[in-house]
Amino acid sequence: MNPNTPHPPVTEVVILGGGTAGWMTAASLLHRLGRLGVKVTLVESSQIGTIGVGEATVPAIKNYFESLQLDPYEVMRATNGTIKLGIEFDGWRHEGYSFIHPFGRYGIQAGPVAFHSIWNRLRAAGETAPLDDYSLGTQLCRAGRVLLQPREPRGDFEHFDWAVHFDAGRFAQLLRQFSEARGVRRIDARLQQVKLHPERGHIEQLLLDNSESVGGQLFIDCSGFNRLLIDGALKAGYEDWRHWLMCDRAIALPCAPADAHVLAPYTRSRAMDAGWTWRIPLQNRVGNGYVYSSDHICDDAALTALRSELEGEALAAPNMLRFRAGHVRKFWEKNCVAIGLSGGFLEPLESTSISLIQMGIDKLLHFWPGTDLAPELAGEYNRLSIQEFERVRDFIILHYSANARTGGELWRYCREMPLPDTLLNKLALYRARGHLVQYPSESFFDPSWVCLYANFGVEARSWDPLTNLLALDDLKELTRRLRGDIAAIAHEGSPHREFLRLAGALADS
Repeated sequence: MNPNTPHPPVTEVVILGGGTAGWMTAASLLHRLGRLGVKVTLVESSQIGTIGVGEATVPAIKNYFESLQLDPYEVMRATNGTIKLGIEFDGWRHEGYSFIHPFGRYGIQAGPVAFHSIWNRLRAAGETAPLDDYSLGTQLCRAGRVLLQPREPRGDFEHFDWAVHFDAGRFAQLLRQFSEARGVRRIDARLQQVKLHPERGHIEQLLLDNSESVGGQLFIDCSGFNRLLIDGALKAGYEDWRHWLMCDRAIALPCAPADAHVLAPYTRSRAMDAGWTWRIPLQNRVGNGYVYSSDHICDDAALTALRSELEGEALAAPNMLRFRAGHVRKFWEKNCVAIGLSGGFLEPLESTSISLIQMGIDKLLHFWPGTDLAPELAGEYNRLSIQEFERVRDFIILHYSANARTGGELWRYCREMPLPDTLLNKLALYRARGHLVQYPSESFFDPSWVCLYANFGVEARSWDPLTNLLALDDLKELTRRLRGDIAAIAHEGSPHREFLRLAGALADS
């Protein structure tokens, strides 16, 4: 082939592993690259269960639905899904203190002056209204109500967003049906051996326990924490972040709801002595879990603590998980790409597991290779993937490092541990003048960082000097009226379950 002649695109793809990551990847490749002639074979074993506890998402999930032309309300109906407007953090700053991280903006901008500068100036002048009062998303959460953002918002304060909670097993099943309708070949078998090219070291074939062998041009590792291809066969290595994120175990345990008629439109995270628990409301049950550090509590004690948190009868046996926070050193090595837990894991504190799958898929589509598998594409894919993990990592670390809890050795360690330079720089610039830093590949934007700074007591010594040109009395009156408007709008929403019924999102059973 002439070296200047483009290589044809990869068309033979093998995915190892189903679950959320495998079927999200298969659905996207078939739907978006089908015209290139891309064929997908997915290998999974019905004898191996999937993790399947990732029931909470961030608003980007709606972009994934849209990319497949799926109606979000139809997805919720098929998966017992609910609306998620944010996350409540209970006891994270200190015992007895609760706040909500919403999907949306705070207050209004005054010309070039950002609202957090106005809020910081008012706080310095003795105003005590919490930041939560300036978020429509937060007030909807507190009221247990849901409404759609107006088509023509009157100001920043009417901008908010939403995500979904869903049954991850049902979501994977929905995508399996979607993919099979578009020609995916599914093989129910276990991996026995990986055959590598003797010179190039690329994956040539997967040898399965049903005596079948599967070859392809590109292999996607969705085998979860086992990382059978990217690390097991190709030895990509692993970057361990346990010195920053000490939680290394989780127990998931669904239960019946205390009141089947009341649905909270948010996830709840409650700080515990050795980690934190989650509560995720679905239409038919409540998802619960305890993420904890095995250095600070044993498995039996963690399970006892989780059971004490349940509001109703347990609906399944506990699902015990072990993990290490971090990521593979190369997400794309030779002719293999790791997506989902195979690529790395960050505890689901901010519901980023599925969004990281989504970002991995989007990058792969963007850098879709030719049959030469140009190493430059893999290099850029890896650079961006590491950046994305580091940005989420810093945001999660801040939840721990800024705590002022009085109990628990884990929390003392987190307050005193050295922080990544990228996070230290963000904190220093905010404290100096309320300056918000956005690095490339951020998953969380200015309002999210303002939320954590304000609710963890990270105070700015100054603010944008343009803020001082605004009359203080005018700012006080403006924000007083703004708080009233936001509270009133929040109460115009429908109760969560009623909203789902009106939207056609309630499941039949």
